[in-house]
Amino acid sequence: MISFVKRAALDVEKYDSCIENSIQSRIYAFSWYLDIVADHWDVLVLNDYEAVMPLPWKQKFGLKYITQPYFCQQLGIFSVEKISKEIQLQFIKKIPLQFLKVALVLNSQNMLIGQPIKKNLFLQLNKNHELLRKKFSKGRKHAIKVAEKNQLMVAETSIQSLIDIQKKLYQYEFSEKKLIKLSKQVLQQNTGEVVGVFKDEVLLGGAFFLFQKERIVYLFSAFTEKGRELQAASFLLNYMLKKNENSLLIFDFEGGNISNIATFYNSFGAEVETYSLVTRILL
Repeated sequence: MISFVKRAALDVEKYDSCIENSIQSRIYAFSWYLDIVADHWDVLVLNDYEAVMPLPWKQKFGLKYITQPYFCQQLGIFSVEKISKEIQLQFIKKIPLQFLKVALVLNSQNMLIGQPIKKNLFLQLNKNHELLRKKFSKGRKHAIKVAEKNQLMVAETSIQSLIDIQKKLYQYEFSEKKLIKLSKQVLQQNTGEVVGVFKDEVLLGGAFFLFQKERIVYLFSAFTEKGRELQAASFLLNYMLKKNENSLLIFDFEGGNISNIATFYNSFGAEVETYSLVTRILL
């Protein structure tokens, strides 16, 4: 039986255990993560937390609607054992009608249900760096050589410094407050890091990475014009791939739907996974 459970009534230990041990496990779905990035969230639960489906929601003019939070690429259904397409469809049908509008992104291991298909790029790090680098495009290899020639360095930096770069140079909407809170929590519990690329002690940009047991997520990044000129992004990504070579980890680029960004990630030899969007409008 699938039940609707409010966040306040959730058995957090059982819920997080299901996320941790699920076939589809994603850091975005843990209770502590959703508590930061979602305005509100409740859960659909199969039996005794055998499978769960978090439902992040907002409220406007008294109307409730389900929407994907920032910094939360994939949610959907999480199950400890493989579940059938029928049960997955039951979860979707069980989304309460109190939510007049639904726009919820599933994860790549949920079935594709005929809704708009999205793409995500990733790279398996189960080879040494030399073999990984062989799959880089000619242009990407050249960009990394340019960066190395310029003697760039990687070191810790603050999320605020990256936010400042992002706000100055890009027209990209995001919640600064939530990102700062998320960064603080992630650094405290050692489930991620914020690193910068420097040239002669000048920050050229950097990124916020999340770590899960099987996945490194490239969550947020920003680079200055000088950083782009000196190929700081290529340098940083190559650094992270080399640092985690010969592991069972997946490097998740967390993107692929914007063509120029997809081209950039593809130049590292990335693979494509697809996932879908559940939509419903009752208005």
